[in-house]
Amino acid sequence: MNSGGLPRLTERAPSRLAFWRESGQARWMESTPHVVGGPPKPKPGDFWRRAWSGLDGRLPLVVAALVVLVGVTTSYVQIEPDEVGVILRLGRFIGTVEPGPHFRIPFGIDRITKVPVQRQLKAEFGFRTEHVDGPTTYQPDKPDLARESLMLTGDLNVAVVEWIVQYKIKDPYQYLFKVKNVEAMLRDISEASMRAVVGDHSVNEVLTTGRQRVASEAKALLQGLADRYETGVDIQQVVLQDVNPPDPVKPSFNEVNQAFQEKERAINEAYAELNREIPRARGEAEETLRAAEGYAIERVNRARGEADRFVRIHEEYRKAPDVTRRRMYLETLAEVLQRTRQKVVVDESHKGVTPMLWMDGAGAPPAAGAAAKAKEQP
Repeated sequence: MNSGGLPRLTERAPSRLAFWRESGQARWMESTPHVVGGPPKPKPGDFWRRAWSGLDGRLPLVVAALVVLVGVTTSYVQIEPDEVGVILRLGRFIGTVEPGPHFRIPFGIDRITKVPVQRQLKAEFGFRTEHVDGPTTYQPDKPDLARESLMLTGDLNVAVVEWIVQYKIKDPYQYLFKVKNVEAMLRDISEASMRAVVGDHSVNEVLTTGRQRVASEAKALLQGLADRYETGVDIQQVVLQDVNPPDPVKPSFNEVNQAFQEKERAINEAYAELNREIPRARGEAEETLRAAEGYAIERVNRARGEADRFVRIHEEYRKAPDVTRRRMYLETLAEVLQRTRQKVVVDESHKGVTPMLWMDGAGAPPAAGAAAKAKEQP
């Protein structure tokens, strides 16, 4: 300000005068569009500036609504029936949740990792399954697959062993946090367990008779290693899928295997014959023993009966000798005459040969000796 109260003109005055002039001209052009040819065309960005200026008073509400919407949509999580959820709060393990709907603290504070604890998982060794929908197909032989399956047996032979390990997750905490890569660890200890067990058995046991025992021992050893390294898995089953000799010696092994099967068949047939013959022989021997025992009992009883009869006859004979002798004679005569075809009765009062003549013409008379014997009988 100068002494007269008027504003002092400085170098900024022309710019202020230009601003007043331009703003006045713009207001005049907007108020009189018919004079200058219409309103000016909108500039790029005018729409967003107007929209933003309209939201100046409601911006906090819009931001709050967006935050609530994002929080609600990200806090809901559904755990499937064969899973459990492992909760991490700011990276720290809190606990697990059962199947069903659950809510977590949003914005990355709570993280829930789903672990399929009820699902049957498997690892394949020596082969890989490519497609299970429809006809099952397998990957062609590859060098790494051959290295997995090629093993040395206890008798220094080589066998190609393909197997499957079926397992479940029993401890989600150990499964997620104790081992960095459980699948890789499980494959390593499975291969080590199978090689150790196969190395303790002969090639014949691995190929034929001992396959079930090899699988059981491998399962026990694998479960011990899995628990030792805290993998959190439960080994359900170890299945020997296919066990063969190497291709160059496979024909020889097949011949040996066929001979072994024929040997087993012959042994089984011999045992079957043995099982048929021994019971039959035992039955016949038992029958003979029973018959002998019955015959012995019969003879003993008969002898005892005859002895008792003789004793009773002797007692009667001592009481009445003549009567007893006569009775015994008659009983014996009756018994003997029942077994003869012809009987000749001679009256002692008749003398001569007349009573001995056969008058009916039936044939020659019996010999005189027979008549004499009949006469001599008391």
